[in-house]
Amino acid sequence: MTFCLGIKTKNGLVGLSDTRITSGSETTTSKKVYTVNRKKHSFFIMTSGLRSVRDKAITYFSEVIAHRDDSFTKLFQAVNEFGNQVKIVAKEDKTYLEEAGFQFNLFSIIGGQLEDDPEPKLYLLYPQGNWIEIRKGTPFVIIGNTGFGHPVLKRSLHYDDSLEYALKCAFLAFDATRISANDVDFPIDTVVLKNDEYYTKEKRFEQKELEHVSNFWNNRLKNAIAELPSEVLSSAFEDFDLVSKGS
Repeated sequence: MTFCLGIKTKNGLVGLSDTRITSGSETTTSKKVYTVNRKKHSFFIMTSGLRSVRDKAITYFSEVIAHRDDSFTKLFQAVNEFGNQVKIVAKEDKTYLEEAGFQFNLFSIIGGQLEDDPEPKLYLLYPQGNWIEIRKGTPFVIIGNTGFGHPVLKRSLHYDDSLEYALKCAFLAFDATRISANDVDFPIDTVVLKNDEYYTKEKRFEQKELEHVSNFWNNRLKNAIAELPSEVLSSAFEDFDLVSKGS
């Protein structure tokens, strides 16, 4: 499984992905983020699904970018082209994969800003090659292991938040997933793209660098639970106390 997260804010984009690759009982580390930084062309792709499908689609797409990058002036055009490459891979490999018991399941988060985009854009691309745009109403998208990080983001993240705050939320969503699923883990890769900057910054973090953040958050959660103004919940024990005294 995978954890990849993209966030859209009024100030730009934040992305975070784990690097855990699981194959049977074996685990390895591999980068799940692909970035392009050219003049007024900057975007990233994060993927969840079969590694072989991902590598082939990215390789095909890299060839397109090398020869025709200037033909894309808005991000959705590049997203369409990556979708086309995913469809090509599906035609070549999907039947054989399914005969071998594997599902063709490449999901992608694509974020960036090209010269004619008024602001950075964020998209979710499905295995079939169609996509949706992530907008400020729900300004984030997770692919892979989605269940554990979603509540953190729904409770805490808003479109108007700063990029720094969004990155903190992204890490906490990852951390909630990591401690709940053994197929998501460090190191993590982050990407940040500010409005009209046209350069995606990448950074990798090891567990030892962020362990103190996890510990801080765990302690704060425990203290917050202990301090909840929850006197009304005490009534749940009243009947139990009466029965215990009468027995």
